[in-house]
Amino acid sequence: MPSRKFADGEVVRGRWPGSSLYYEVEILSHDSTSQLYTVKYKDGTELELKENDIKPLTSFRQRKSGSTSSSPSRRRGNRSRSRSRSPGRRPPKDARRSASASHQADIKEARREVEVKLTPLVLKPFGNSISRYNGEPEHIERNDVPHKNTQEKFNLLQESSYISTQYSLRPRREEIRLKEMDSKEEKFVTKELAVRTFEVTPIRAKDLEFGGVPGVLLIMFGLPVFLFLLLLMCKQKDPSLLNFPPPLPALYELWETRVFGVCLLWFLIQALFYLLPIGKVVEGTPLIDGRRLKYRLNGFYAFILTSAIIGTCLFQGVEFHYVYRHFLQFTLAATVFCVVLSVYLYMRSLKVPRKDLSPASSGNAVYDFFIGRELNPRIGTFDLKYFCELRPGLIGWVVINLVMLLAEMKIQSRAVPSLAMILVNSFQLLYVVDALWNEEAVLTTMDIIHDGFGFMLAFGDLVWVPFIYSFQAFYLVSHPNEVSWPMASLMIVLKLCGYVIFRGANSQKNAFRKNPSDPKLAHLKTIHTSTGKNLLVSGWWGFVRHPNYLGDLIMALAWSLPCGFNHILPYFYVVYFTMLLVHREARDEYQ
Repeated sequence: MPSRKFADGEVVRGRWPGSSLYYEVEILSHDSTSQLYTVKYKDGTELELKENDIKPLTSFRQRKSGSTSSSPSRRRGNRSRSRSRSPGRRPPKDARRSASASHQADIKEARREVEVKLTPLVLKPFGNSISRYNGEPEHIERNDVPHKNTQEKFNLLQESSYISTQYSLRPRREEIRLKEMDSKEEKFVTKELAVRTFEVTPIRAKDLEFGGVPGVLLIMFGLPVFLFLLLLMCKQKDPSLLNFPPPLPALYELWETRVFGVCLLWFLIQALFYLLPIGKVVEGTPLIDGRRLKYRLNGFYAFILTSAIIGTCLFQGVEFHYVYRHFLQFTLAATVFCVVLSVYLYMRSLKVPRKDLSPASSGNAVYDFFIGRELNPRIGTFDLKYFCELRPGLIGWVVINLVMLLAEMKIQSRAVPSLAMILVNSFQLLYVVDALWNEEAVLTTMDIIHDGFGFMLAFGDLVWVPFIYSFQAFYLVSHPNEVSWPMASLMIVLKLCGYVIFRGANSQKNAFRKNPSDPKLAHLKTIHTSTGKNLLVSGWWGFVRHPNYLGDLIMALAWSLPCGFNHILPYFYVVYFTMLLVHREARDEYQ
């Protein structure tokens, strides 16, 4: 076995791929099979380099300035020599100009080389080029706005200044003058950055997602209406599509202030649990300015505390059937709360600096209201987007399922819930508990690192998840379906297969992202991407491109099967979820 030249933890210089430039790196590990070193650059980028692309720091020691002549009589340190120079020893004027021009040409050439060779490979380590939870390739922002280009130019000026002086043999006074020139250019770029800090440059209309402004308007007005029609259809005795549209209630019947108060109280209780000093604190992905926000992982504890409160209320005889009887009112109350929250989020985003805005923001008020303008809106340490991503809606989904189970027992005069209702509750409870137990994984999802917090996520987290994902349980209250134990066994097997694929794929991917050099993952194959990261192409990720999506779809089907085949309505979730994941996959490919 060939011996390795560099040890783990050693600081050396590594050549940037595709260029002749060397940067300071740290040796992380060495693969004896491929003879490749895994190194880490100062900006956090990790790459695999060959041994001949790595050199020790000693080979890059800066030479002392001054004359290269070896004659003692010509050294500046000889104080016995007179400082005056005879005309015979003074270099010709033209020669000095030629030397100066030559140095200037060297500088320009060095900068040109940096711009040509480095620019196509420049990584934006503090941008949102971070891996996502569902296994998507790293996000590359295509809609570059001017301030980003200016920032790259600023970085190139610094690099070129470093290159031009690192191995310099020119006189010291010329180096000083060149540094002054570089300083002026840097000040100019810095000033330009400062001017553009608060500018929001719109991205091209063709790059807007969801059909642009017309599409997001249709979604914002259409989804709430569609949600209510779906729930009204489900309440009919015969929820056949032939009976569409269902009878519509009067608008005043859908609003009840007490219900809105209950929704508000639920949100505040979950916010209180979020603020409890329990659970570990972790750092999120790097932001555009290099900062890493801190997040407290206590979602599972919040679920336990909520379960204790619900259990106490049941023991005290609290009537949860009220939620089922006012289900439409709760849906409207949650929608109104979502709209108010979205307006607040947009108004506060108008005052934040450009670096805090979402990469998806466009500069169009309607589109930004929908997609979210601010990336990480916070009130102190309270992160609104991260909180809403898992807490009120996801835990609320489990509570609503429990309410439907109790409503089924009361309306159908059952001593125990039906097997179909038990299956639906159990399947979806496992999904929610898994999400809360693996809460840290949400920090690398597209929702957190790319999309801002606007109407899209607010409505999805606070309205769509609790009131649509509980649709199977809501359906079974009015439309019971008897499931035999053999069929129930097949559904359980299907659910577990989907869960194993979903959890196995996500666990494998998350372990790889945390530590690509983990010996346990040495058998996995990867491909290198232009973002500087590697993508898994073996293991679960060698069977299909998105195995976690496949597992999600299998579980979605298992949730719907207990409802039987009398109506297509319970399978709306499977159809919707398929469309959602196909669209998400298209967004992944675009990124």
